[in-house]
Amino acid sequence: MTLELGRARVLPGAEHLAEEWMAMLNARQDECVETLSVERSAFEGWFLHAEDDHTTWIYWVGLSGDGGASMDVDSQLDADHLAYARRVKEPGWERLRPMFMLTPDHIRAALARWGDTGHE
Repeated sequence: MTLELGRARVLPGAEHLAEEWMAMLNARQDECVETLSVERSAFEGWFLHAEDDHTTWIYWVGLSGDGGASMDVDSQLDADHLAYARRVKEPGWERLRPMFMLTPDHIRAALARWGDTGHE
């Protein structure tokens, strides 16, 4: 399993689009869940953080297995997701280095099984 955490700066003036982007993903959560097995993604989370200097960051955390597919640009959901990304954030992600992950054995085994197969 690969644990990842990344962040990207939200473009100045695009904070409202970041909120709209996350609202779109929440409204289409069932579609988002359908992508998890193909991507071998066991967990994904998104966060917005506004700093005192008026800089806003979007953070993404994910846990996935090897061999998963990346986004499917033929999928309308992924196309909409990428379109928001281009309008909302600076290109790329600043990757933070994971140092430790803790899960009970039975949960770690279930996560590893999902990461290997995309199924329970």
